[in-house]
Amino acid sequence: MHYLIELYTPNAAWKALDATQRQQFLGAIGNAMSELSGLGIEVLTLAETAPGIDKASPHQFVGIWRFATTEARDVLLAGIKASGWYDYFEHVNAGCASGGFEQHLAALMAA
Repeated sequence: MHYLIELYTPNAAWKALDATQRQQFLGAIGNAMSELSGLGIEVLTLAETAPGIDKASPHQFVGIWRFATTEARDVLLAGIKASGWYDYFEHVNAGCASGGFEQHLAALMAA
């Protein structure tokens, strides 16, 4: 399995859109989302970040996705970019494969 974690916050361009423009943009995103499961793309959560935790991210929203292949992940990333999403949100992505505690400790030792 492969994973993608997105952290994002609306920027000035998003805030400048009126309600109708925002609804049109988000409507197009919603329509595209319906096709994702057939591509092996699974959304685990799309939510607001928890602000009161230790070392909290300054980003307002989080998306966590799971994929059967890196190709499926890359399809989602290409779709996000093509949608114009990055024009409206300060955004950072982190991708990884499945891992476990022992494997992670070994990687930390090697770092």
